[in-house]
Amino acid sequence: MSTPKARPWPSTGRATGTGERGFTLIELIIVLSIIGLLVGLALPTYKSARVKGEEAVLKENLFVLRKLIDQYAQDKGKYPASLQTLVQESYIRAVPIDPMTRLADWIEVRELPSPEDPMLNEIPGVIDVKSNSAAKSPLDGSPYNAW
Repeated sequence: MSTPKARPWPSTGRATGTGERGFTLIELIIVLSIIGLLVGLALPTYKSARVKGEEAVLKENLFVLRKLIDQYAQDKGKYPASLQTLVQESYIRAVPIDPMTRLADWIEVRELPSPEDPMLNEIPGVIDVKSNSAAKSPLDGSPYNAW
């Protein structure tokens, strides 16, 4: 006769009425409590890291757009009429997305028209861009549209 094979791991818990073994209610409550505690500790860190990442993208997008506006002004001798002009003139492939509004809806700050300018019919060019978000940074309290 052959001997019964031993299980590779011992079962914890009590036998049920059908001969199966399982976890006790206390073990399940402890495991769920530990999982809840870990999620509770990780969630604020995740939210903070997400905000820092979005703010870093906003700063980088503003830096790139401002650099391209200055480059366009140096090349052409005037500021672009809009951000789409930068796309049409192949300075950038597409207008980047504002990570705070999730749209390409930047506020275009235009130059003041000069009274000595002989071409008064020309639209004032874009000299700066700002975020269209009215929200404030939770990290330093400054509004995003003031960056």
